Amino acid sequence: MSLLLCRQEHVKRPYFMESMGIHLYSSQELSYVIFNHPMLVLDGFVDERLLTFLREELNQGFLALKVERWLKSGENPDEALMIILQECDYYSMAEVGRFRQMAAALRKKHPADFMRMKADELFSLRQYGRAVKLYKELLELPSSEHVDDLFFGRVWNNLGSCYARMFQLDRAFEAFENAYKKSQQEVILERLYDLSRIDSRLILSQELQGEITEKQQKLWDDRLIRARQKARDSKQVKELEALFQKDPVKRQAGEAERIYQWKQEYRNMA
Repeated sequence: MSLLLCRQEHVKRPYFMESMGIHLYSSQELSYVIFNHPMLVLDGFVDERLLTFLREELNQGFLALKVERWLKSGENPDEALMIILQECDYYSMAEVGRFRQMAAALRKKHPADFMRMKADELFSLRQYGRAVKLYKELLELPSSEHVDDLFFGRVWNNLGSCYARMFQLDRAFEAFENAYKKSQQEVILERLYDLSRIDSRLILSQELQGEITEKQQKLWDDRLIRARQKARDSKQVKELEALFQKDPVKRQAGEAERIYQWKQEYRNMA
């Protein structure tokens, strides 16, 4: 993931936002991240490293001092984010007001829901490794009126989706099994069936096999066939086919570039 916005500022050392796996090169990009990803900035984002970036790279010494004084005041630390949005002058006062309301609404969430939403946000950004860590922490929570089987089933399902995206199919299969035990949702049973067809080492238990009707099996098989065909017709596959048709020298250069790109993407995921 990367950002490319209009304002150009002379930044020698960009700010690396670990939770998103991106570098920020301007106050505009910083404002964009804060405004559009509140789940990732409400806890611990405004720290000495960010203040240093404001002072030394963005030449925003007054803003850094203002934020630092606010944090030391003991008042609501979330207001530090509003100060940054206001002073960077990328969003209007009305938009900053909406952000304040959104932050206040998120703070009213149950802590377990807040953490799950943060993990879901990381998943949506393809930061699967970081999402996995949060999902595992959620699974260690004690059961309660709020943290019930439905909640755990959702977490197990999302954990399985993370593992599947990271190509760790055995772990994905185990997570989906636990999700199905908690929720009994047909869509999760379909995911287990699909994984068992994709990887012969993953075997459905006799109990689960007995729950799958012939109608469901035919429907799921048809969907899997269409998904495989769609994958074969995808732009990425076509590009690979074109790459292998090139002469050896160009093909080798293209292969090296593509492998490097895949490695970088996987590092961000993990």
